[in-house]
Amino acid sequence: MNSITLLAMKLSFTTLITIILGTTLFAQTDQDEEEPAQAYTIESCVTEFSEEEVELTKAGYQFWFVDKEFVDGRTLKMSVVKPNSATHAPHQHAEDEFFFILEGTAEFYLDGKTKTVSQYASFYCPPNMMHGIRNAGDTELKYLVIKKYKQ
Repeated sequence: MNSITLLAMKLSFTTLITIILGTTLFAQTDQDEEEPAQAYTIESCVTEFSEEEVELTKAGYQFWFVDKEFVDGRTLKMSVVKPNSATHAPHQHAEDEFFFILEGTAEFYLDGKTKTVSQYASFYCPPNMMHGIRNAGDTELKYLVIKKYKQ
């Protein structure tokens, strides 16, 4: 790998960690102080990928590492999409989302424009903006989605 590729990977990983920490810190300020605190353990806080727990989609499958019931609506999901496919058309919703490409080639759509990216790229979708992601390559696309659902 050349130094530019290594720098890009380092910056993308740094961006992902910043997103995760920022989402966590932001969400903690929204917590209702009257709610009882959940008891977290190593067993409840670690999720390993399991083929038995994947959910099939029309374009591939998804796996929820953290579902919206675990912590205040915050989620972490991995989606896998077949070549030249999308799980759904561009859409919008009240929550913002972060995407992080693990493998493959993705075409991001935001507000009428597209950009094609590959491994270790991230994509932020602001609330209420038309956005989408599709596999623009001829191999599987694998990406993470970080989102906080309204409670």
